[in-house]
Amino acid sequence: GNDVTPQVLYQADPAAVQAKASRFFMDEISAGGSASDQTTTTGSFTMPFSRYHSITPFLFFCSLSDVQGKRDAMKELVTEDMLKEVIEVYISETDSISLLDIPSTFVSVDAHDAEAIIERNNQYAEVCRNRMGNDKYVDRSMQTLNGEAKNKQVQSDSIVMVDTAATVTAWDMYDTYISPEQDETVCVPQAERADYPEVAVDTSRGAEKNMSVGSSTSTGSVASSLKEQEALGNGLNAESELQLIMLSEKFQHLLLVTERSILGNVFQPKLAAYRELPILEDSDIPMKPGTVEQREDTESPRPPAVECLWAFSCELSRGRSVSSMAWNKKYPDLLAVGYGELDSSNQKPGLVCCWSHKNPTWPERVIYCDSAVTSLDFSFNNPSQLAVGMQDGSLVIYNVQSRNQLCVVSSSECTNKHLAPVWQIRWTQQDLSLTGEEKLEALYTVAADGKICKWFICNNGLDCIELMKLKKIHNTKKKSVLSALSPGLCFDFHPRDSSIYLVGTWEGLIHKCSSSNSQQFLETYRKHFCPVNCIIWCPLIPDVFLSCSSDWTIQLWKQDHLNPVLGFSSTQKAVCDIKWSPKCATVFGAVNEGQLEIWDLNSSILDPVIVQPAAPGVKMTSLLFATQTDCVLVGDSDGQVTVYQLKNLSVGKNSQVKLRNR
Repeated sequence: GNDVTPQVLYQADPAAVQAKASRFFMDEISAGGSASDQTTTTGSFTMPFSRYHSITPFLFFCSLSDVQGKRDAMKELVTEDMLKEVIEVYISETDSISLLDIPSTFVSVDAHDAEAIIERNNQYAEVCRNRMGNDKYVDRSMQTLNGEAKNKQVQSDSIVMVDTAATVTAWDMYDTYISPEQDETVCVPQAERADYPEVAVDTSRGAEKNMSVGSSTSTGSVASSLKEQEALGNGLNAESELQLIMLSEKFQHLLLVTERSILGNVFQPKLAAYRELPILEDSDIPMKPGTVEQREDTESPRPPAVECLWAFSCELSRGRSVSSMAWNKKYPDLLAVGYGELDSSNQKPGLVCCWSHKNPTWPERVIYCDSAVTSLDFSFNNPSQLAVGMQDGSLVIYNVQSRNQLCVVSSSECTNKHLAPVWQIRWTQQDLSLTGEEKLEALYTVAADGKICKWFICNNGLDCIELMKLKKIHNTKKKSVLSALSPGLCFDFHPRDSSIYLVGTWEGLIHKCSSSNSQQFLETYRKHFCPVNCIIWCPLIPDVFLSCSSDWTIQLWKQDHLNPVLGFSSTQKAVCDIKWSPKCATVFGAVNEGQLEIWDLNSSILDPVIVQPAAPGVKMTSLLFATQTDCVLVGDSDGQVTVYQLKNLSVGKNSQVKLRNR
């Protein structure tokens, strides 16, 4: 019931307006609202407008003739002067009425309240971040109803199947599956070609000078020079592409597979003899086993002998002395060889090569060391870890599985590290329980500084604890102990009891020690009067061990006897290394500077059954039996590791010899 009609803000003559309104009021009503739409002329434009009045409803009765008469009177009242009269119309804007207002959720960073909004957002984010740890925050689950599924069917055209075929060649497949690094090399030679036209332009300029002088052969020289430069660019382009292909990783892998296949065919008779397999006389016809057995029955028994199969050697190892060798505990075909010149007059950096039977001509891994390598050994639990001891007393563990040859840990930061050559290193498994089911692997070393250390890995690298100090002992009844330490040269742990070990010293003494007692020796075995170079327990008879010394002798000991059971000597040269056979308890091997000796106690205790002399000018330095075959490996001073096959070595049914004290 409120009148919201806009009112005129300004009236020039209120009396005139009121008079006009009263004069035409009844006429507008009687005309049925015909005067509600009028046209007002203002200066130069016309516009329609409407007037609305709040009128109290009432009824009046009039005839059609009266209405028509009043319309005629209305027309008569409009005079020409009235049409020329200027009427001023004022238009004003009313208040805006908002039907829907949605405020914006974004604020400009330049707004006056931007900092407050940012602070509020940060507080809300902090609340959301900490709500999981808040006591008031509770996770609750609820079950919701899934919407009713609705099936809708659509009709489509049927799919037309078409069979197609194409011919593919070998080069099409190569171009399709080419490696990305080779795709990148396609654009490289084009950048190199851009340098050659500059040379051709310089040459043409010189030719143009000759043409200005009047030379008739300048055009031919320019053409020939351009052809030469183009041919040179194409040749260099082809060479660069060939080098990039040869250096790619995929091509290197293909070369490795091809090389192993070729070497497998070349060394097939040797590898078959090593693995005790039939030797193929022809690539298609294998040897008949029945023929070999018939020859052996008809011929007389042959004496034991060795046959050279092959030698692990390459340009990197040639001229370096083999100091130590070790088989991988998990992969018996992987051999680690340490090289180092122990003579002070000819010092060279150390080298470690990991050889495989798949390629006897080149090692699988090559590790360069700062000092000469004196000892190495593979881990039991982690077959890829190789511990290497060096002449300067340092100890490094390498990961041979990595191609980058990155060392895992080193003893460079250890304050208790060895200060003299590490002559032997050994990974040993120790029992953690009485049942022996749980075992822990530990690393032990013996060095020329007279200390036996146990190593473990820490944050800064390798750290150690002193397991035993090899103190010198006088050969008196009182056995007084001096403060000086005797250099340790070798040691070996008992095959059954990992807490018991033997250590050989520079004085020629052999001490029996315990890991739980670091103050005194359990026993001392006296027989050698020169440095003990090697000690090894028998893997098949736990109470028997061998020792060799620079006094030209080999001694056979029993654990409960302080005197040796047997003594062996065949030459007047220092015995460098000695090893038991892993298959027979009566067979062992030894090397001195001049020859390889294979002893069989079932056959003779006076002389070796097999003697293999060294090559002229070469000294044998180390020895190692193959773990699964009747072969032995010998390292020499020239950097070669020769593989010998033991042939015609008769092993009795009872491989254990009854040892009695003399």
